[in-house]
Amino acid sequence: MEAIACRTVISAVFCSVTLIQGAWAQGSIGQPVGEVGKPNPLKNVYFGEQHMHTSSSFDAFTVGVTATWEQAYDFAKGKKVKLSTTGEEMQRRTPYDFVAITDHSEYYGVLKEFANPDSPLSQSDLAKSIMAGQSDPAAAQAAVTKLISTLVTNEPLPEYVTPELRSSMWQSFQDAADKANEPGKFTALYAYEWTSIPNGANMHRNVFFKEKTPEIAFSSFDSIYPEDLWTYLEIQRNSGIDVFAIPHNSNVSNGWMFSENKFLEGPIDERYARRQALNEPLFEMHQTKGNSETDPVLSLNDEFANFERFDNLISLGVPATKSAGAFYRSGLAVGMKLEKTLGYNPYKMGVVAGADVHSGYQGNEEWDWNGAHGQQDDTPEKRLAPAANASGEQGYVVSSAGTTAVWATENTRAGIWDGMMSKETYGTSGTLIRLRFFGGWNMPEGLVRDEKFVEKSYAAGVAMGQDLPAHPLKDLAQSPSFAVWALKDPESGNLDRIQIVKVWPDPNIGYPKEAIYDVAWSDMDNRQPDENGKLPPVGNTVNIKEATFTNDIGDSQLVAEWSDPDFDPTISAAYYVRVLEIPTPRWSTYDAKKLGIDPPADVPATIQERAWSSPIWYTPSPEILAMAKDQG
Repeated sequence: MEAIACRTVISAVFCSVTLIQGAWAQGSIGQPVGEVGKPNPLKNVYFGEQHMHTSSSFDAFTVGVTATWEQAYDFAKGKKVKLSTTGEEMQRRTPYDFVAITDHSEYYGVLKEFANPDSPLSQSDLAKSIMAGQSDPAAAQAAVTKLISTLVTNEPLPEYVTPELRSSMWQSFQDAADKANEPGKFTALYAYEWTSIPNGANMHRNVFFKEKTPEIAFSSFDSIYPEDLWTYLEIQRNSGIDVFAIPHNSNVSNGWMFSENKFLEGPIDERYARRQALNEPLFEMHQTKGNSETDPVLSLNDEFANFERFDNLISLGVPATKSAGAFYRSGLAVGMKLEKTLGYNPYKMGVVAGADVHSGYQGNEEWDWNGAHGQQDDTPEKRLAPAANASGEQGYVVSSAGTTAVWATENTRAGIWDGMMSKETYGTSGTLIRLRFFGGWNMPEGLVRDEKFVEKSYAAGVAMGQDLPAHPLKDLAQSPSFAVWALKDPESGNLDRIQIVKVWPDPNIGYPKEAIYDVAWSDMDNRQPDENGKLPPVGNTVNIKEATFTNDIGDSQLVAEWSDPDFDPTISAAYYVRVLEIPTPRWSTYDAKKLGIDPPADVPATIQERAWSSPIWYTPSPEILAMAKDQG
């Protein structure tokens, strides 16, 4: 391992590194450490997709998508495939390690049978209207509108949701996943999407199974209420089926996703909080319909809060509520506030990210974005046109896909599942940054410079997604310490900085509070915080006209050891890491280059790709509260 230059500045050790080998780099994509049956106890990082759609999703089919489960898996594995709507050839630069196809459980797999002349479903009036396509576009659009309205009103067309159809289509998906699954090399997870969206409030969840599944996938036609979905999950677990759910798009939930109230009802009670914590261990931070970390309205002092915003309710063009219940960061504080009175934190969720692409591929690579809504945005001309697509926004507002990273002992269904359940996960805006985050009370000094960094970190503390042990009590003023390591994506920009975001509820009224600490950054010798503590921008090498950039700025790796200088042992807190890259061209800028035009003015021409770790939580024990009270 090369020498690392580090120095201590305001309760932190900052390091800028050019190369780290050994235990630090464990988990290189495509190069798994260990073999199946020989798990790596220090874990590898596996990158993948946990939210995508094929032609088996009713809404994907209605926008011309014919991509199959098999084609989606092939693309993830790095094989050449064709975009189903245009025939354009696509191939990932970096294959994924795992994929969960999450087609909607509402009308699951039914509509693709409309195009199958051997299926009785193709003879229905609805099928004939939808398949009319170009010959009678008005009739086709009317049929599609009728179909989609059944989700908003929760009044399904009964002939398309029979138990027999639901069971047979769900089983067909599992057969395709089993065929694609290659333990140790590629994992195809069992999953689907539950699509509750009354009055446009997005309350969607993706549901994941470990190695066994029930006969039928629960849908919003069964119930629009999360509590009823949890009952379904609990029934499955009681029968020996491991399952959990992941919520997404709190940014367009109208403030319900992290609310202090039950969905469409009164205040959350102890039972509700306990059940949500049991059933929903993770949250999807980022996807094509925008970012759900925070918003400039809520995070006034966060210069990076204005990131890939999606402001309107899906398909409605109506602004979504921007309250504490609408974003993950403030939701962390809401959860800690509820825990203080209820004994359970319903929002103690780790972080993942995803696509929600409805075109049968995982579009996380900014330079190769092919749209998310089939025929509505499958060419650069369509994507940059000032016209709303199925999402309700102009094509250029839509983000490229995010990526989920899981630290796991092996790349199998059980390994990925266990990694997700442990919350040792993180999400990215699509880049494949490597990130590790540990915290504890007595983390060894100089840990980030140690060749046994990972092994010693596990021994001395906890990893991302976990709770800090109880305060050691010896010294009330002792604060937790943290160790962070980040490595750039070889195909993307260098790293700008590592930040630790601290969130806590106001001790008097419980209102969300936050602080953001720059704990490591590139060019540390010449780039220092100003008199207000703000770090200057890293710079920008992007040539917008040519859609190019250079890695002449930033660093390939950054590490830091940091202790909270503002710690109050009597107040709950959550700490998560945000890693930012240097600016690179946004997908819309790559498209503009292809067309020889200027990028759209309504969205940034550049993007600072980023990663968000799952948090590490601190909760004051009764002993520490009593000790603090005794000491005044």
